[in-house]
Amino acid sequence: MADPEVATKAPESDAAEATQPATSSDTPAQTNPTMGEHCTSDRPTPTGQSSTGEITQLGGVDVYISKPSEYPHAPARLLLLLTGGTGVKSVNNQIQADKFASEGFVVVMPDLFGGDAAPNASTTSEGEDAEPASPSLLEQFKLKAAEAAKSFLIDMWLARHTQEKVMPILHKVIDACKEEFADAVSNGDGIYAVGYCFGGRYILLLASEKEQEQGWAQPQPDEEAGTIRKGPFIKVGALAHATLVSPDDFEGLKAPINMVCVENDPLFPDEVRKAGEDYLSKNNVDHQVKVYPHVPHGFAVVGEYEDAAIRAAQATAFDQMLQWLKDH
Repeated sequence: MADPEVATKAPESDAAEATQPATSSDTPAQTNPTMGEHCTSDRPTPTGQSSTGEITQLGGVDVYISKPSEYPHAPARLLLLLTGGTGVKSVNNQIQADKFASEGFVVVMPDLFGGDAAPNASTTSEGEDAEPASPSLLEQFKLKAAEAAKSFLIDMWLARHTQEKVMPILHKVIDACKEEFADAVSNGDGIYAVGYCFGGRYILLLASEKEQEQGWAQPQPDEEAGTIRKGPFIKVGALAHATLVSPDDFEGLKAPINMVCVENDPLFPDEVRKAGEDYLSKNNVDHQVKVYPHVPHGFAVVGEYEDAAIRAAQATAFDQMLQWLKDH
């Protein structure tokens, strides 16, 4: 691929162009067509890092909240952070929220899964091989059986956490944020949002003006107009290596969208990305897309990698999303 970067509307850093192919220990085997290992298990937490926020409740939903050190004495903006399958109790996800908080955002990270985080798809620790170099026939059989079991568990988990279940959670949290952090919402003239893996698709749904389908969010009637509320529910959104996205999810998008993508990502195929870009361009929706080569799906979430090139791409992706938020 001669030009691995696809960008529209605004230029981005060229740092990721220097990346090299990932080592085998850093590249997960994509055995499930809808959710990969990086969607359901964390990388090792970077040495010496820990989270600083707290888990509480908003609108009856468990949320992790991280605030700028000077808030509320200094103004801040409200950022909704939607996680992958590892959920709100993941230390890496919490540190990711803290990183945005240190940049002037009150970050609210909701539990999208009601305490039911995704089944851990990896039991391999840092530096270990996922399988022997030359597995015997018995070992190969055991490996395939284990992968089939993982796939089944993840499919069952996904069946429990559908759009009809997740959207009501998001609406409860958004409504509660408008009350609890009215100053931050007002200061930013709306709600900012970022999403990773599983959470990436819901950034698109929240950025859309499409009318809500039956069973989505039990929307409340607008008392003045007597109509059902519709989106967009966020001012601006950014997503990284989203999963479960279809071309239809781009329909009705109105809020500016930034996308961090992985080259040749089977969980966010090129044809889906290109269909989304075409829709955004034809409908004059402000957007930016950057495709990162030689990185695994999930690379933009806080986590330790041996490969320095992946670490550099992770930092670049964060800067890309952060700058997009600050520019809007």
